[in-house]
This record gives sequence, C-alpha cells and structure tokens, in this order.
Amino acid sequence: MKLASIQDGSRDGQLAVVARDLKTAHMADAIAPTLQAALDDWAFIAPQLDALYEQLNAGQARRAFDFDPAHCMAPLPRAHGWAIGAAWPRHLELDYRARGAEPPSWLEEEPLLLPGAAGDLLGPCDDVQLAHEEWGIDFGAGVAAVFDDLAAGVTPDQAHGRIRLLMLVNDIGLLRLMPDELARGGLLQSKPATAFSPVALTPDELGEAWRGGKLHLRLKCSLNGNMIGQPDAGADMAFNFPQLAAHLCKTRRLRAGSIIGAGPVANREKSGRGAAAGDACLIDVRNRETIADGEASTPFLRFGDTVRIEMLDEKGKSVFGAIEQKIVKL
Repeated sequence: MKLASIQDGSRDGQLAVVARDLKTAHMADAIAPTLQAALDDWAFIAPQLDALYEQLNAGQARRAFDFDPAHCMAPLPRAHGWAIGAAWPRHLELDYRARGAEPPSWLEEEPLLLPGAAGDLLGPCDDVQLAHEEWGIDFGAGVAAVFDDLAAGVTPDQAHGRIRLLMLVNDIGLLRLMPDELARGGLLQSKPATAFSPVALTPDELGEAWRGGKLHLRLKCSLNGNMIGQPDAGADMAFNFPQLAAHLCKTRRLRAGSIIGAGPVANREKSGRGAAAGDACLIDVRNRETIADGEASTPFLRFGDTVRIEMLDEKGKSVFGAIEQKIVKL
C-alpha cells in the first residue's frame, strides 16, 4: 500500500491512503491519525489501512479525493531517528580519488552511517531555503527505509522482516561547509533538512523490484529539466537496508518510525547493463571532472534551480511520486 501525510496545519499532518496510480487518496483518520500512530501499532493498524487501500484501488472508497503531492508533508514529518548511509562505495571512492588519495579498503567492508536532523523533514515540494549559494549546495537522490522497533544487536535477517516502508530521499548537503566540520569531528550545519517523496510504500508494492533488501529500479534525477542521471538503485549497492540497520543497531535499539537512508545512488562507470548510468548528486559529477581534467566545471546548485527526483516502474509509471524542489534564498 501507499501512504502519505497531508498538510492540515499540524506538525504531523493527517494520514492518508493513496491509490496505486497516485491519482486519488482517502483520509485514514478513522483508522489512525498519523503515520507514526500507525507505525506504533502496525500489526493492528496495517490490515485496516490495506483494506482501505484495496477499496480505493477498486474505486469503491466513499470519500476519495484527487491526490496532489503539493499538499503532502514528508510521510514522517518528524521521526524518532534519521541516519544517512553511504551504501554505494563508488560515491566515496570518487571523493578520495579527486583528492589524489587511494580509497581505503573498508569502503567495501563496513557501512558508513551518519546521524541526520530527524526533527524537521521536508515534504516533496517544499522549497530548500538557505542563506548562501557559496555554501556549495548539492542534492543527493536516494532511497530510505522506515523500520519497526529494532533491538540492539539485531541481525540483518531479523532487520529485513522489520522494514515497514520505503521512500525516496533528497539529502541536501552543503559541500563547502563540510571540510571544516569534518576537521572538527562531525557534520551538523552542512546537513540541513532532508526531503522525502510524496508517498511511502510497503515493500510488497514493488514486486520483483524489491529483492535482497535492495530496490532494483532506476532513479531519475534532473536539474532545471535537464537529466543528470538515472542510476539503478539496486546495482553496485555494497550494503543493503537490513545490513545498514544491523550496523546501526550494534550498540543501540531503534524505535518504530526510525528512518535509514542509503545515501546517493552511485553506479560504477559500467553497471550491470553495460553502460554508465549517470549520477545522483552534483559532487559525483564534479569529482569525475576533477579526476579527468584537474578541476570541476559543473557548478553547485544556485538560487532558482529546481531539482526533480522520481522513480519509474517497468511500465514507466511513477512509483513514489516525484520530489520537486526549488532552491531559494532564506
């Protein structure tokens, strides 16, 4: 099923069930007021939401309305946790090579995860408001999973069965602020609010595209209407979502509604289909330019730019709806 949080003036919005074709929706207020409330009692609430979902898809829901992503908040406007990974080694390999350094062996051996700002998550059409272009604004297109409660020390197999929902992500980064922050021990100001797709969906909606804890569909990324890349989100992913969750839970437990992102998708130069798939962030473009030419020529995002991130199924239909955001001056 597909779920969304509709703006209503509150911090968490109202939970709605969205039709498979993303054309209609139905408020789920009689079942659960918010998505977090549904996740808190998933075993009881999910079957009721699924029944409403089937009615909606069959055209039998009594209070269906036209679905508009512009009215959506993030599916979880604030979360119990939000961690950002780097599941595609190529993303970090390019960064090392652009700096003239040899990529370390651990990139393929152990996942990297960083905490994100969980208290303020953006909707798919919310502007990205920032004070200065000079901060080096970049988008980061990827996929995230929402988990049920996870115990400390959980195994990947156990975590796999606790994945409740999947979403698309635009993980905004301020690349020119990162070096100083990293030198002081961590990232904070350089990772502003993250945006998510209009809907979150249960993994069963993906059919064969969801296998091995990975989402095997292409992610279309464009800037001002021009294609940046459409990498395969399942290819070259060294660490799947269950592995990321188990790594995070090595020393802690997670509460229902915690989100783990896998980082910007980064296929190697030749993916399983034998051709370069393009990029899911500008820093990968810039790093490739630096490696080839000695310097980067592609600029970071500027005020007025619009980023669009979307995933299509094998029939060319949008799966999650699109993230479409404008970069504006605060």
